[in-house]
Amino acid sequence: MAGIGGISTELLSDERFAEVQSSARVVRQNSRLLKVLLGDDVLAKQGAMVAFQGQIGFEYEGSGAAKFLKKAVTGEGVPLMRCSGKGELFLADSGFQVHIIHLEGSGLTVNGRNVLAFEPSLAWDIERIKGGAMMAGGLFNTRLEGHGWVAITTDGDPVVLRTNQPTFADTDAAVAWSSSLTTTINRTVKAQALIGRGSGEAVQLAFQGDGIVIVQPSEGAAVPAHTH
Repeated sequence: MAGIGGISTELLSDERFAEVQSSARVVRQNSRLLKVLLGDDVLAKQGAMVAFQGQIGFEYEGSGAAKFLKKAVTGEGVPLMRCSGKGELFLADSGFQVHIIHLEGSGLTVNGRNVLAFEPSLAWDIERIKGGAMMAGGLFNTRLEGHGWVAITTDGDPVVLRTNQPTFADTDAAVAWSSSLTTTINRTVKAQALIGRGSGEAVQLAFQGDGIVIVQPSEGAAVPAHTH
């Protein structure tokens, strides 16, 4: 059994738990943990840091007046921190799975709660889904575009759908999609009792165009019933 400094454990001999050695700017340490090699800054969800090595500082990242007003009105957006310095930064969010997406001049729209981290070189804003002005929850999302990487999270193994035919997804299960897609609200009133888990699942996101939609096998945690 391997040991270091008087401590022996199978954790040291099992390669699954060893730190991933890579010169890449960003890499998955494992399916639920992101490793970022800092030199240039990175923007990450506040509270996502689980460990770091080296000299790294963290500061609240303001979003500018326009984005601040959108956040205040919609309740959406991403609470960000700027991570600066030199070293290795480890990020995670509630044990959710982590996925890295590279943008090459394209755009990606992400449900705000599923954004883990991204490069500051990417432009970002909060956008509203057409037809969702009067709906509640999940219809204001974060759009990122440009050249760089973004790390997102999913609650479970996602499916990536090609939108080569009309595509629909639950508003809470849709994690991210190509920003070039035409996105609207679809209502299936007659199927209200049959689709999804309950009261709100008669409303879905509808996608049209050439791109992808990333869907997680979860609609989020259920709200427990009141006991009083």
